[in-house]
Amino acid sequence: MKKVILMALALTTLMSATEIKKVSFDEYLSKFDYKEREAMKIKTPDMLALVEEGKAILVDVRFAEEFEVWHMNFAKNIPLNELPKRLHELPKDKLIITACPHNDRSNLARLFLVQNGYNAKYLNDGLLKTADFLRGENAKEFLEAYKTDKEKK
Repeated sequence: MKKVILMALALTTLMSATEIKKVSFDEYLSKFDYKEREAMKIKTPDMLALVEEGKAILVDVRFAEEFEVWHMNFAKNIPLNELPKRLHELPKDKLIITACPHNDRSNLARLFLVQNGYNAKYLNDGLLKTADFLRGENAKEFLEAYKTDKEKK
């Protein structure tokens, strides 16, 4: 009986932790300040560390054709125009980092996610900078750590 109660308590806690609280655009803008301006973006090295640790999901919001031609093998592709109908594919307990080559579409995607209650940032320096960063030793080190972390889970 004790196990059943503990499981029910854990399940209740998990469900309340993953509840989505929607925020209107007006509400978001009225609370926008310098802290939010800084918090809404993330740079490549920080993004890679969080993805490597399993604390974040990188969502590439480019069109499927763009993604097919070239992509980061650790990114999930959800094109910006498909995001509203594919929200259910994103975990509510991790940071969602949106990305595109520069940051125009990823910024829109982040705002949409925030308004729908997700903890989200956009990749400030874009996928092109990430591709440039992940060369040589950086690529090797990241991939080794990423694979090791995935195997642990």
